[in-house]
Amino acid sequence: MVEIYTDGAARGNPGPGGYGVVLLANGHRKELAKGFRLTTNNRMELMAVIAGLEALKKQDLKITIYSDSKYVVESVEKGWVFQWNMKPDFAKKKNRDLWKKFLKLYEYQNISFVWVKGHSTNKENNRCDELATAAADGFELHIDEFYEKESKNKEGMF
Repeated sequence: MVEIYTDGAARGNPGPGGYGVVLLANGHRKELAKGFRLTTNNRMELMAVIAGLEALKKQDLKITIYSDSKYVVESVEKGWVFQWNMKPDFAKKKNRDLWKKFLKLYEYQNISFVWVKGHSTNKENNRCDELATAAADGFELHIDEFYEKESKNKEGMF
């Protein structure tokens, strides 16, 4: 059994952002974080889940992902993302690049999601928040290439 705690943060929406992840399995603990110069909170929430899944070396694991993002949890648990993927207009869906990545990772694992209240009493979720905000405030911010490209395309339309 693997437990993955995730959180995303953005300073402004859009603005600088980051994600934090805590992985727990068989008495082991691993923390991940990464910051981006321009992104959104929802992208960081979803990127945290993806980063946690990509860190796993084995397939067909029983995984519980804890997130304070209703956007992420409900999209999966209510089956919306699976419906979006089947429709021709998925190409217009926000964060489709990340949802496609997630869906590929989802295929190889046995994943369930649990929504947790953010900024509350959940120690691991609070740690993820610390990691995410520190990453967003960091000096070595990466480029969220898909988001920045999409933003420029939208700006250039008028």
